[in-house]
Amino acid sequence: MKRRHFLKTTAAAATLLGYFPAGLSNMAREKNPGKLEKRTLGRTGEKLSFLGFGGLVVTDASPSEATERVAEAIDHGINYFDVAPSYGDAEIKLGPALEPYRSKVFLACKTMERKKEGALKELERSLTRMRTDRFDLYQLHAMTSREDVETVFSPDGALNGFLQAKREGKIRFIGFSAHSVEAATALMERFDFDTILFPINFATWHAGNFGPQVLAMAQEKGLGILALKAMARGPWPKVTKERTPKCWYRPLSDPEDALLGLRFTLSHAVTAAIPPGNENLFRLALHLADKFEPLSPDEVREMKEKGSAEQPLFRYPQN
Repeated sequence: MKRRHFLKTTAAAATLLGYFPAGLSNMAREKNPGKLEKRTLGRTGEKLSFLGFGGLVVTDASPSEATERVAEAIDHGINYFDVAPSYGDAEIKLGPALEPYRSKVFLACKTMERKKEGALKELERSLTRMRTDRFDLYQLHAMTSREDVETVFSPDGALNGFLQAKREGKIRFIGFSAHSVEAATALMERFDFDTILFPINFATWHAGNFGPQVLAMAQEKGLGILALKAMARGPWPKVTKERTPKCWYRPLSDPEDALLGLRFTLSHAVTAAIPPGNENLFRLALHLADKFEPLSPDEVREMKEKGSAEQPLFRYPQN
């Protein structure tokens, strides 16, 4: 990152580490009785429900269970669905369940392929499995290292495949997901992405210094910001034998804690948060959503204390 831009972003991040949710004042929020709040997605012109449906929710589900879970989400007002080939059989289960609602939802998909040929091949397979002719958003998935970044920007890299797919009408917007500050900032420096999918979590924010600098840069560049790990507490203790299915981290499963985690994330200039893929935790998030309100100044301070006392999933810089 260039020094001038780094200093500017660092200053903005320092502000974000302090008081918020000032960022919500610049975000259009649409509230409909009985439905989830919708928010604008960066400069795309789209409005998404502030909770998204992650494909893991239907992984290993029966066809009838997948249909039921999708219908419940739609009934609550969810219009943002996100899936990936790496989520087991999620595409196979979600495609038929979502097909009746396809024209009414914003459908995002991802690829971990870093080269053009592999990305285009996987895109075609995902389109077929999802029973659609285009994705509203296609994302570079789990970008982590500098090597990942260099590869996708190479002449035969995945990004050129994305641009080709966009010209052909197979995707509308281009984004990425990352679990690394270094990768996220490098990507935003080199291309005008439409969206970013990144962990925005009370513990990583305060105990890990992980998130403020990325959020500040994404806001500066006008990206639509989508959040992961809002309902994460931290890593599982090594002695823990029984773990929540479809949840590689220790989740906030207590309703009061889960609500605070969601409120922390959604009190930032975040368009939508994707709850854990465990179907019970996803349903918990659905039922907590109507209790959302931005954190008060006292609650901001409370969450700083809570977050600082936790072991975060991610840190910046990495230890």
